Amino acid sequence: MRRSNRILIGGLTAIGLTLTACTTDAPTDDAETEVEQEAETDAGTDDGTAEQADDGSDGGTEEGEFFVREEYERQLAQRDMEPEGDPDTPWMQMIDVDEMVDTSEFAVDGPQDLCFSNASVGNPWRVTGWITMQEQVEVLQDEGVIGEFRTADAADDDNQQISDIQSFINDGDCGAIMISPSTTATLTPAVEEACDSGVPVIVFDRGVNTDCAVTFIHPIGGYAYGATGAEFLVDNLEAGDSVLALRILPGVDVLEHRWGAANDIFSDSDLEVVGVEFTEGDAAQIKDIVTQYLQRGDVDGIWMDAGDGAVAGVEAFEDMGMDYPAFVGEDELGFMRKWDETGMDAVGLSYSNFQWRTPVLAAEMIWNGEEVPAEWVLPQSPVTEDDLGEYLEANSEMPDLHYAKFGGEDLPGFPEAWQDR
Repeated sequence: MRRSNRILIGGLTAIGLTLTACTTDAPTDDAETEVEQEAETDAGTDDGTAEQADDGSDGGTEEGEFFVREEYERQLAQRDMEPEGDPDTPWMQMIDVDEMVDTSEFAVDGPQDLCFSNASVGNPWRVTGWITMQEQVEVLQDEGVIGEFRTADAADDDNQQISDIQSFINDGDCGAIMISPSTTATLTPAVEEACDSGVPVIVFDRGVNTDCAVTFIHPIGGYAYGATGAEFLVDNLEAGDSVLALRILPGVDVLEHRWGAANDIFSDSDLEVVGVEFTEGDAAQIKDIVTQYLQRGDVDGIWMDAGDGAVAGVEAFEDMGMDYPAFVGEDELGFMRKWDETGMDAVGLSYSNFQWRTPVLAAEMIWNGEEVPAEWVLPQSPVTEDDLGEYLEANSEMPDLHYAKFGGEDLPGFPEAWQDR
């Protein structure tokens, strides 16, 4: 069955995750001390989340469940490493390869059914990647590598994804199982069960607490993402300038890594973090929170742990008649176009959306008995002012919710497949 699993999504304007975390209230005029306390509480101390230093200078982020300094420093170093492979196909490049896995036991002839357990298509980043994956699958179907492409979307429900994975195992007809986990710890036993079935397992995007998969594919990581944004603000603001940090929600590993890295860098700088606010990725909340901070004083920089809703943050400055801040956004086209229109100082961080091609191609390599990295680390670099125009031109026909570094320009469905979402 070809393209039978394509999900058509229209009018996607907000993150569709089910969020249960508490958010902080925007500050009131008489609550300056309370805001500082909330910033510390938001960053978290009791639930294992990153700890916010009281004044932004008393040491960095403490070690904990979501901040491991050794891994943090490893990711920061990987940003400067030269990837192995062709730069024209970054989805096949590799960084800091430690171990290659012999896959000769999985070598097979003829088309294989490929199974995919997806956490969700609950936000524009995942929608963009899902389209890219389907287009790559179609190429390999045309080449006779893949037979049926069987997919299951868990809609961010751990129990549903566990059931989806068990169904793939029980059916017994998957040539390989790709898994993008909804959460880390809860999905670990299901991934281990898939590994025990004897089918090659490929984990990508988010990790689990086991190394049983043939390969784990991901960009450098959340620490590198958060640090790059914080370093941008340190380099583009002056001592004493104020930064507002906007986060989606607590307790998600990659988001905690982003904030833990940023907090570590801000704590060692002369910038003042005036607030750390959870927004649920909702544009209206983002605009309201930024507006209320602006009513109390200047905000010189905005740091975000994800770019969804970034345009709403910019619009808050416009509505207040305030100068644009230095802004840490993402490689989402809506933000990039606003950045270009305003001429503000900004950076578009990227969590390498092209990674959605890699697990499909890794399955082909495994079926061919070729070696793959045990941990396949992909390049992760931001859009900067120097290459903003280049990416905007290359994606001029794409909708605002598209991500510039999707890596699908050479696939047969470009550009229509990504336009008709």
